[in-house]
Amino acid sequence: MHVARHAAALNEYTVMSHVSADDIFARNVEALSAVADMERGMEPAGEGPVPSVDALRDFIGHVRTVVFPDFFDRRRSCRSIRPAIIGVNIEKIYTILCREIIYGFQFGRETSCMAANERSSRLALAFIDQLPQIKQTLYTDVQAMFDNDPAVDSYEEVVLSYPVVQAMIHYRVAHTLLGLGIPAIPRILTELAHSATGIDINPGAEIGPYFAIDHGTGVVIGQTCVIGHHVTIYQGVTLGARNFLYDDNGHPVNVPRHPVIEDHVTIYSNASVLGRITVGARSVIGGNVWLTNSVPPDSVILQRRPVTSAFIDGLGI
Repeated sequence: MHVARHAAALNEYTVMSHVSADDIFARNVEALSAVADMERGMEPAGEGPVPSVDALRDFIGHVRTVVFPDFFDRRRSCRSIRPAIIGVNIEKIYTILCREIIYGFQFGRETSCMAANERSSRLALAFIDQLPQIKQTLYTDVQAMFDNDPAVDSYEEVVLSYPVVQAMIHYRVAHTLLGLGIPAIPRILTELAHSATGIDINPGAEIGPYFAIDHGTGVVIGQTCVIGHHVTIYQGVTLGARNFLYDDNGHPVNVPRHPVIEDHVTIYSNASVLGRITVGARSVIGGNVWLTNSVPPDSVILQRRPVTSAFIDGLGI
């Protein structure tokens, strides 16, 4: 069927070979410029640009340089000029963030350009005021990874090569911006990390210090998840929702629907912890476990023993 369809298309273009490229361009520009029914309601509101993914990638790069000085700046400056280099990067953070906040508020459908301009500087400065705390918390994440992985030789190795560091820089910055009421930008930042590392953390999740993700690929942490301190999870873990509530119009309602993970919990690879349940402190959740009920502190939850069966008289599974 596909071959026949392509052959028909080729025959059509053969017949149309006398039509000029300008005619084809003009016809398709007109068709693509019209607002299709499926687009209605999806167009960005307001006027002006939408938040720039490339600009936000630059922004997070400057943040990374500020919180981990000497690691991501090739100049490897001496301590005497470190304040100057950090100052330059903070100025760039401020400039980019002011502009993108304006675009984010306009994209958010409820703020005029004038109102967005008035708020952008104040919010960008409020974010910069949070950078020392973001840095401090990120260093606890590095410490947690160093303490939990016997394959690590140094802190430098964790900072430079472990995907959890990139994911947590993006998450902790995005979570701070979300707390300041800035739309659109937080989700873009965490999705940039998701694309690069395979670690999907919603910026609305609340994650305490000393958080470690070993390997990381396939980890999903939902929007209303609450995670305490000194928690370690492994690749493929899902901290997700079990089901959704819907309003009268059939839209999902944003209510707490993801797990609460208390302090000093370890969750091993490919476990799925679903729904608004609580995993008590110091518990261990084994690999491939499907958990939908709360467990008290100090629990150890493992898979059931495998069920063994044999083929009889040629029967299959």
